[in-house]
Amino acid sequence: MTKPTRVRIAPSPTGDPHVGTAYIALFNYVFAKKVGGKFVLRIEDTDRTRARADSEAMIFDALKWCGLTWDEGPDVGGPFGPYRQSERFDIYGKYAEELVEKKKAYRCFCTTERLAALRVQRRQQKLPPGYDRRCRTLDPEESAKRAAEGEAHTVRLATPLEGVTVYEDKLRGPVEFQNTQVDDQVLLKSDGFPTYHLANVVDDHLMEITHVIRAEEWISSTPKHVLLYQSFGWDQPEWIHMPLLRNSDKSKISKRKNPVSINYYKDAGVLPEALVNFLANMGWSYGDDREKFTVPEMAEVFSWDKVSLGAPVFNGEKLQWLNEKYIHEKSYEEIVDLLMGWRFNRDHLLKVLPLVRERIKRLDDFIPAAAFFFDGDLDYKGIAEKLKIGDLKKTQVAKLVKELLENYEALPDWEAEALQQASRDFCEAKEVKTKHLFMLLRLLVTGRKASPPLFETMEVVGKELCRRRLRQGAEFISKQK
Repeated sequence: MTKPTRVRIAPSPTGDPHVGTAYIALFNYVFAKKVGGKFVLRIEDTDRTRARADSEAMIFDALKWCGLTWDEGPDVGGPFGPYRQSERFDIYGKYAEELVEKKKAYRCFCTTERLAALRVQRRQQKLPPGYDRRCRTLDPEESAKRAAEGEAHTVRLATPLEGVTVYEDKLRGPVEFQNTQVDDQVLLKSDGFPTYHLANVVDDHLMEITHVIRAEEWISSTPKHVLLYQSFGWDQPEWIHMPLLRNSDKSKISKRKNPVSINYYKDAGVLPEALVNFLANMGWSYGDDREKFTVPEMAEVFSWDKVSLGAPVFNGEKLQWLNEKYIHEKSYEEIVDLLMGWRFNRDHLLKVLPLVRERIKRLDDFIPAAAFFFDGDLDYKGIAEKLKIGDLKKTQVAKLVKELLENYEALPDWEAEALQQASRDFCEAKEVKTKHLFMLLRLLVTGRKASPPLFETMEVVGKELCRRRLRQGAEFISKQK
C-alpha cells in the first residue's frame, strides 16, 4: 500500500526569512497540492547559540505573506508534533543510544582541545578535515562505564570504512559517494543536543515524510542521512534536490550581491504573487513559454520533469517586470489598498511624522521632507563628492561601510539606540570620528546632508531598505576615482 505523500520545509530560525526558504517551500507546497498530500512546517532550532524567537515569527509571517500555508506546524499543530526540534529534545538521545547498542555508532570522549589540535595537524599534513576515529575502537564496556561516570562525550556515527553509498535522486539519477570520503559525523553533542543530521533524519522518519525536497547544497550531506536510515533499518524518503538560486556570476545567491530577505521585497513593494511566480520560474518551466501564472495554475500542470538543473539566475530586473505586470492588471481601488497596506497607512505615517513635523510649514511640505522614507534605491551621483570619511581613500571608505553593515547584521533589534551604540563602538574600534561616519551614514541612508535624527530615521526607514542602501552606497563609493 502506497503511503500518503508528506513533504516538509524545515527552516532554522537564525535570521531574516530567506528567499531560498520560500523557493523550496513553494516546490514542496505545489507538489503536495498536485498529489493531494500534506505540507508540513518544522522549525529546526537545535542550534541554541543562533536560534531566535523573533526569527521564527518572521518565517511564519513571510511564508504566509507568500501564500504558502502549511497543513501541520508549530502554530497549527498536527498528529506528528511537536513541530519544534527544541521541544523534541528527549527523542534524539534515545535514538542515538539505539545506534550505539547496534554498534552503528560510538561514544567519543575526545576533548575540544584534542579535536582543535587534530584539525591543525590534518591541515598541516594537507589531509581533508575529519575525525581520526580514535574512540571508535574503545571497548564498549569501558565506553559505557565512562559515560555512566559522567565523562563528557559525543556520539558519532560509525561510517563504513570501505565501499560506496548510493542513493537515487529524482532529478539527478543515482548519486554515489565513496564511504572513505564520509566522516564519522557527530550525532549527539556533549550537551545532549542532537546535530542537524540526527534530528533531521529522526524527525523525517517519525513524521512519515515521504519526499525530501531541498536545495542541492544538501547533496553532500545526503550520504550521511542515507547511512543513518540504513543504520536504523528504516525506509528512505525519495530524495529531490532542487538547483540553487544563483547570482548573475553563477555564485550562490547571497546578501552581498542580491537582497535575500523576503522582508526586503515586501518592504520594497514587490507583490507576493509576483515574488512567488518569479521563484516558480527559477529552474522550472510552466510550458508554452509562459512565465506569468498563479500557484494553483502551477500545481495543475506540475511535474518534476519540468525542472531544469541549470543554475537559475536570480534576476532582479525579471522580478520587477513580473511585478509590473501584476500591478498593471489590478484595478485602481486594489492598488490604493495595496499602497495603504504598504506604507501609506496610519501606523507608518505616525512613525514618520514625528521626525519631519518641525520641517513642514504646509501639508504639501510633507512629501519632499519625507520622500526618502518611501523611496527604494537612492541615486548617489549628485552627492558623490560628499561620500567620504576624512582623508581616507574611496576603497577604504567602502570597506568601512561594509564592515559596519556586518556589525549591524549582528544586532538583535533594529532600533535607534542599538544602532547608535553599535556605530559609536565601531568608530572607537576603527579610530574614526563619529561626525565623519555619521554624516556618511546620513547621506547613504537618506541621500541628503540634512535630515531628521539619523538613527531614529534608520529605525523608521527599516532594516531591509537601510541594508540595501548601505550596500549599494558602498559599491558606488568603491567605483569612484
